[in-house]
Amino acid sequence: MVRDDLYYTKEHEWVKVEGDTAIVGITDYAQSELGDILYVELPDVGKTVSAGDVLATVEAVKAVSDVYAPLSGEVIEVNEALSTTPEVINKDPYGEGWMVKIKISNPDEVNQLLSPADYRNLIGE
Repeated sequence: MVRDDLYYTKEHEWVKVEGDTAIVGITDYAQSELGDILYVELPDVGKTVSAGDVLATVEAVKAVSDVYAPLSGEVIEVNEALSTTPEVINKDPYGEGWMVKIKISNPDEVNQLLSPADYRNLIGE
């Protein structure tokens, strides 16, 4: 499932932009490819990231995968619930399974993200 109200990356992150904040998670496609998610390592609040930096790590039955920062900025919130219930990413990747909120430092980077149509093409949907 690809939602029409989000942006995407080639590395299978989704981004919801709300003002100067980006909410980030992994796509439904990514979680289905990984299988059951067992553990999520999230960054510290206050960490500054550049687009393309490793933001988090997801450990699943099939693989361990890095999650990359889609935009540059400062981590202002992490989804603490994932430390005890990482499987929520499998159940609700676009809702309760969000991972990180970033205060966007370079709004122009949003133009580099994939549209829903571009992401559907990427995954062959």
